Amino acid sequence: MVKFSKQFEGQLIPEWKEVFVDYRQLKKDLKNIQFLNNNNSNDTKNQNSSVPNSIISSLRNYSPFGHHQNGEHVPPIQVHRRLGSSYDTELLEQFAETGVIKEFFACLDQQLNKVNKFYRTKENEFMERGTSLRKQMDILIQLKFAFQDQQGSIDKEYHSISCTFSNEEDSVRNREDPEEETEEISTDEIQFSDSYRTDEVGEPTQVKREEKLRTLSGRVIDYQGKNLRINIPLTTPLRTFSTITYLVREDLINQSRKFSIGAGKVHINQTKLRHSEKMIKRGFIELYKGLEYLKLYRNLNMLAFMKILKKFDKVTSKQVLPIYLKVVESSYFNSSDKVIKLSDEVEELFVRNFAGDDRKKATKYLRPSHRHKESHSVTFFIGLFGGCFLALLTGYVVMAHLSGLYKPQQDSLYMETVYPVLGLFSLIFLHFFLYGCNIVAWRKTRINYSFIFELVPTKELTYRDIFLVCTMAMTIVVGTMLLHLTLLTKGYSYAQLQHIPGLLILVFLLMLLCPFNVIYRSTRYRFLCTIRNIIFSPLYKVAMQDFFVADQLCSQVPMLRNLEYVACYYISGSYKTLDYGYCTRENYYKDLAYAVSFLPYYWRAMQCARRWFDEGERSHLVNLGKYVSAMLAAGAKVAYEKDGSNNVGWLCVVVIFSSAATVYQLYWDFVRDWGLLQFNSNNPLLRNELMLRNKAIYYFSMGLNVILRLAWLQTVVHSTFQGVDSRVTTLFLAALEVIRRGIWNFFRLEHEQLNNAGKFRAVNIVPLPFHEVDEED
Repeated sequence: MVKFSKQFEGQLIPEWKEVFVDYRQLKKDLKNIQFLNNNNSNDTKNQNSSVPNSIISSLRNYSPFGHHQNGEHVPPIQVHRRLGSSYDTELLEQFAETGVIKEFFACLDQQLNKVNKFYRTKENEFMERGTSLRKQMDILIQLKFAFQDQQGSIDKEYHSISCTFSNEEDSVRNREDPEEETEEISTDEIQFSDSYRTDEVGEPTQVKREEKLRTLSGRVIDYQGKNLRINIPLTTPLRTFSTITYLVREDLINQSRKFSIGAGKVHINQTKLRHSEKMIKRGFIELYKGLEYLKLYRNLNMLAFMKILKKFDKVTSKQVLPIYLKVVESSYFNSSDKVIKLSDEVEELFVRNFAGDDRKKATKYLRPSHRHKESHSVTFFIGLFGGCFLALLTGYVVMAHLSGLYKPQQDSLYMETVYPVLGLFSLIFLHFFLYGCNIVAWRKTRINYSFIFELVPTKELTYRDIFLVCTMAMTIVVGTMLLHLTLLTKGYSYAQLQHIPGLLILVFLLMLLCPFNVIYRSTRYRFLCTIRNIIFSPLYKVAMQDFFVADQLCSQVPMLRNLEYVACYYISGSYKTLDYGYCTRENYYKDLAYAVSFLPYYWRAMQCARRWFDEGERSHLVNLGKYVSAMLAAGAKVAYEKDGSNNVGWLCVVVIFSSAATVYQLYWDFVRDWGLLQFNSNNPLLRNELMLRNKAIYYFSMGLNVILRLAWLQTVVHSTFQGVDSRVTTLFLAALEVIRRGIWNFFRLEHEQLNNAGKFRAVNIVPLPFHEVDEED
């Protein structure tokens, strides 16, 4: 049977861990009391039988004042309610002489006050969100009715509601690109905007923002006597271009003073209404999720108080359970019913407006299943493919060694054309395998990676799925390579077998782009959307998943160069003539190969620029400088390689630029991404909050990160394994960089989890489409 303490820690909300009852500390205080009782008195052992075996029996056997109904005993404690709804326990004569008991009740009162305070704060926050969403829903319904009234026989897609601007200067805004009116925005790309909120009494208030962000927040319209701003998040390239174009045009018009004063018009078509509905719908889903978390918070804390009081009665043979439990039950966090009422109201609104009165359909959105069905067949196939992969890899290494393919040679057609394909897949699936290991570590340490990456609980990949994909894919890859090598040893020419590696890449590419609902289609689609967002940076708004994947690409530069070379080899038709030097001989292909080395850093720098533009934080510009320094170091390395590695001047430039970039990267890794190197911390050179109990893991990881960051020194010393081709050494160093990134991933998300927990952020805050403003705004 699992102990309650483990059940309690396993069920609590990770981001709210600090505001739950500190059950572990209360148990430590009880152990101190028990130790003191065992030393001072031997009679306590005979009094344990008088303690009831359950909370129900204790409530039946004792009066609300903590003594027998037939007796006249004085209650052992008395709980006072102070100003500000705080509680303070007074020990009476039975406990007056015991200091450890005073400490226990002082800690217990502190926990109760902490729970009440946090519950009240979160309750007010969710009530404000509920008020905002109800207002948004009313506006949306009014606009829908107006749209339907004016619709008539005109097609829905081309009809719109005409609304006049409330500000004369906004009259120029009706000249924006009409394509913006028909564009849809994916709800997965919506980020937090605090442009609309309500105060404690439920009245709307305007949140003052920077002038730049206010300018980009949307259009002000006057509809049915209300001044409304329609917030349009700049999440797509078309919307970004149209907004920038509008701002430039508006500045020119304002400078020339040629704009006409009068009421302009803005058209709200069905697409805008549909998008607004999606935003409000997601807002209801996140609000309902937060209310469910608050219910869980109340229930778990109530159960923790009951359990610890029962243990106290058992240790001390006193009857404080019914006295203190009555206080807990009447406290704010347990007696308030606002959350329950709001939850029921949100559910009814969602069923009526977003589920067509179908409660079962609404439940799929409001209460999605978080548990994946564990299948023994998945475990079986992981073991099967894992064993096949190891057997095939052993056979391939032995055959390659006997054939002498990996020995340093002047002309090695195999190492130039086939080996890059093996290196390409090895780096990809090694990275994917390490991501599965990251998920195992995140789950064990209760890092809420699903919330951080905004993954759909029913569609996210588990670590078992990832291991299955890795083992199956690498079995296919190594099996194909072994078949190719076997045919070579049997006398087949390279010209007859050169299509095999190309077909292998084509098969995996078709699997990635397959439109049918097979092989984790939702995950593949989300991955492709993320790659699209990265490639077109800074046109897309940057989410956590976008820049996290872009950071992974920065560690996959050798893989990208292999991919570029293999694509050139097959697309140019060089595989027919076995002219493997064509892609390294032609200048434009050579320049393209060097450009690939810069792309990941360029994409990441553009993401930093976009985040600075959206959020206005200078730290993003400092982060941008890190990737610029990496590009300068890569450029110096390219120039050094072009010069034949004999120019001492370029060697000095490489050392200087690479050293500066490495120091920059190490500082950002340890201080900003991992949150370590805090000199005032209780843990030397670490931070106060650590999710791993063994501090040596942090020191080891920091040291390993420094060593692996210095892999660029191989460019200077040109070290290789004795008797092995230099390409093998390059692949080994690239694999070490992937391993470094896998370690980096864990601590990066640990720091993100601690930031979320520090702000008690357990649910997303969704931007709302309609913002009521004052006339002078």
